Amino acid sequence: MFLENIKQVKAIILDIDGVLTDGTVHVTESGEQLRKFHVRDGYALKYAIKKGFLVCIISGGNSNSVLHRFSGLGITEVHLGIEDKLEVYLKVLKEHALSDADVMYMGDDLPDIAVMRRVGVAACPVDAVQEVKACADYISPFSGGQGCVRELVETILKVQGKWYMDEGSAGDEQPVTSS
Repeated sequence: MFLENIKQVKAIILDIDGVLTDGTVHVTESGEQLRKFHVRDGYALKYAIKKGFLVCIISGGNSNSVLHRFSGLGITEVHLGIEDKLEVYLKVLKEHALSDADVMYMGDDLPDIAVMRRVGVAACPVDAVQEVKACADYISPFSGGQGCVRELVETILKVQGKWYMDEGSAGDEQPVTSS
């Protein structure tokens, strides 16, 4: 069922803390919040954008430093400081003419559940809270911030025949630069 459902995915929507990061937030003396991102997650997201997928971030966290990271990956649909993720999700659907079945959402905590219950593919890292795991269609074997996004995005693109192939076998396929 999971592999069948990801054939229709056109949009990848993600939470930040606990999905793209390990959930740890370092706060500097000046109050800046620092997060650590996995480079392979970034590569996969950049590659997905290159292949025509919408990549969107919806997070309750609010830190200007993450905007720099997402900008460098080409992610322009970024919503931070969001209390009602479902409300933002519905706006994204409308703005991009998507259906629930077109969306894969990866979250890790209670604020993600309302969106996860609607989307075509609901996923989470292995270290997500139990309530999220209970409503997930797919649980990555990787923890948040440890490549769970890469693993899932790569799977989606492979199933859809859009993952990187050697130049000799696909003609125009070229890897994107790592970020």
